Amino acid sequence: MALDAADSLAPLRDEFFLNDGEIYLDGNSLGPLSRAASTRVNDVLNRQWAKDLVRGWNVDEWMALPTQLGNRVAPLIGAKPGEVVVADTLTILLAKLIGGALELRPDRHVILTDVANFHSDLYVVEAVASRAARPVTVRAIDRGALEEEISDDVALVMLTHVDFRSGEMLNLSGITAAVHDAGALMLWDFAHSTGAVPLDVEGANVDFAAGCGYKYLNGGPGAPAFAYVRTTWQGVVENPLPGWLGHARPFDFELTYEPATGMQAFVTSSPSIIALAALSGALEVFERTNMDELRAKSLALTDLFIDLVETRLPGVFDVVTPRAHERRGSQVALRHDEAYGVVQALIERRVIGDFRAPDICRFGFTPLYLRFVDVFDAVEKLVEVMDGDAFLDERFKIRNAVT
Repeated sequence: MALDAADSLAPLRDEFFLNDGEIYLDGNSLGPLSRAASTRVNDVLNRQWAKDLVRGWNVDEWMALPTQLGNRVAPLIGAKPGEVVVADTLTILLAKLIGGALELRPDRHVILTDVANFHSDLYVVEAVASRAARPVTVRAIDRGALEEEISDDVALVMLTHVDFRSGEMLNLSGITAAVHDAGALMLWDFAHSTGAVPLDVEGANVDFAAGCGYKYLNGGPGAPAFAYVRTTWQGVVENPLPGWLGHARPFDFELTYEPATGMQAFVTSSPSIIALAALSGALEVFERTNMDELRAKSLALTDLFIDLVETRLPGVFDVVTPRAHERRGSQVALRHDEAYGVVQALIERRVIGDFRAPDICRFGFTPLYLRFVDVFDAVEKLVEVMDGDAFLDERFKIRNAVT
């Protein structure tokens, strides 16, 4: 196909382990294994851990990995060296950033977040607020009403940059500026943004952000997450979950905590070296391209998918994802009353997407390994499912534990 022949990113597909005959449209949930990630993990297992043993903390520089990897993630979000650390999971890092940010606005008592936010974000912000040293109220609002809801009692606004259900992308710089105009701090969740869309935390004057490593970054199931703290806040904002590896002198074993300088202060406990190795390998693929190239192909893939669905299946689905490029992430969400059955019928035909309650068929488009022919073939399978009513099979009335 001409589109694939002209694709400058096409050679990167060979860097991934992909199943023959399968179209993988779920990289927004779990990215596939790259050859570099496999190589890195095997090196840790068979050389570093097997032969170096405990010496690996020095010989293989295991201790430095959280900040070293942070510096490699930084260009993907428009951050400077020394502003990102890789450690923990996304929820844990959000808890740290929420707790630290609250103490920077001690005279304010409200956190604003999106009522449609990812549920783990909502759970953790409620939990942190309920344990604050002062009364703090979390208000989950319609994100479109942010300007009406923000006041001089708001300490922090926490939003997800790309909506996990719809794929809608929010205005990073515009919202951050509005929050700052009200004297509040801004925390972004980049779970569905990093590695998918260009980000510029420096230009947008973002205070804090966090994102996960296992979706578009392809770092493996449960991969470590990352936290961003703007340089001006480092040494000011405190990690509310201090641990020995965030200490200025961890091997002096002092009873009194003194935070390390920079982002090392946000490391709490010993990281998983095997997990960090997988993410390290996964990042190598990104270092062979740039986010502008990835974004251009992402938009071309999602444009094609939307056009084909609307042409081949007019009126069958409600395309929830915004058409406007500036408001679209790297996924397409289709609404249908039998969405779960649609996704399951597609999976049986080796087109892998996922379902998000109550009625969303969700498809991720990862430019690193997806081809344009995959989009044509996926829509062909979707037409087959819908025309033959395969989605109504009784087997699909019972949902899997993971959808």
